[in-house]
Amino acid sequence: MTRKEYNIAVKEYSGRLYGYSLKYLKNTEDANDIVQDVFEKLWKNRKKIVTEKAKSWLFTCAHNALINLIKKNSRITYQANTVSSDTAVCHSRDFEMKEIIEKSLAKLPPLQKSIILLRDLEGYTYQEIGEILELSEAQVKVYLFRARNKIKKQLKDLTILV
Repeated sequence: MTRKEYNIAVKEYSGRLYGYSLKYLKNTEDANDIVQDVFEKLWKNRKKIVTEKAKSWLFTCAHNALINLIKKNSRITYQANTVSSDTAVCHSRDFEMKEIIEKSLAKLPPLQKSIILLRDLEGYTYQEIGEILELSEAQVKVYLFRARNKIKKQLKDLTILV
């Protein structure tokens, strides 16, 4: 990988890596650190990495870094989101639903959470997710199915209470 190809990779993938990391961690500083570390590793390994594989390499590296950070901290820190008192009721409900979905995502195992985020947030194909997480396409589909079912069950159980 040349310097020019590296710079193109930074421009093309930094935003998506940041979005993936932020959605996973809910902490802007940690997400920035992950992206910076991943691109530093890419630079150090640029001679070993084929340009066409840079995207999957970056997301694999980011995924591994996220898992390592979570293990290190042994919990995910959520930023406190506040709703102002003059916010309309519908906005409050939207916020509550978003918070509920985020809590449901947080309860998923790390691999399932990554697959949900890569597929539903980032829009990657099953094959691309498989390359990033080193899984077969069938495994990706199974994990995604199970993750979505867990979230559905949690949301159903919640609607019974409301």
